Amino acid sequence: MSIPVIFLHAFPYSPAMWEGQLEVVKGHPVLVPEILGYESLESAAAHVLVEMDNRGWEKAVFVGLSMGGYVMFRLWNLEPERFLGMVLADTRATPDTPEQKAARAQMALRIQQEGTGFLPEALLPGHLGESTRTRNPALVEQVRQTLLAAEPAKTIASLKGLAERPDSVPLLPDIAVPALILVGEEDTLTPPADARQMAAQIPDSRMLLIPQAGHLANLENPKAFNTALRGFLRELEGH
Repeated sequence: MSIPVIFLHAFPYSPAMWEGQLEVVKGHPVLVPEILGYESLESAAAHVLVEMDNRGWEKAVFVGLSMGGYVMFRLWNLEPERFLGMVLADTRATPDTPEQKAARAQMALRIQQEGTGFLPEALLPGHLGESTRTRNPALVEQVRQTLLAAEPAKTIASLKGLAERPDSVPLLPDIAVPALILVGEEDTLTPPADARQMAAQIPDSRMLLIPQAGHLANLENPKAFNTALRGFLRELEGH
């Protein structure tokens, strides 16, 4: 049987952000759980494990982008034996700084007061790279609509979970499965320096820069992202 693959989405998006990757994993059992709306990333991770158990999957390859990567570290902390490999995309192992925590609290308060109408203005500049913002108006509009559609209560809950997530750096040297680290070269939120830091500490890891992409590398340069993902899955199948 082909390796099961689990995709973990970014904040405040939905599993739909992975549509462009589903072609790559055709023939693999696939799970794309909803992980928005949990006040702790441990709860989100526990939800993923329940979904795995419901399908009778013992192990899988996990692919997580941004918040999806943070949830993946909690999964590794809870049940590392469930991993066949991991793809950490546009994410980092370090916790929020006091400034970042304060910004999340402020955003949650603002959503409570006025809804999610301001999210595109607040998040688009950091979520999409300069190449996308200047050359791909269709994607900019797609992401804008997705941000506007984010459910306020779930978004607020996730902001709390993100702000309170623990430091995952101590986990890195003990990651005992192959890891592929992907990062958009124009990512300013979790920049290539963060990816290099993880790659230096995870024993069996390789890192790739995704050109002309920011924080949502799988949407901004699906061709490069999918090529890397396909190669990694082939390598794991060969193990």
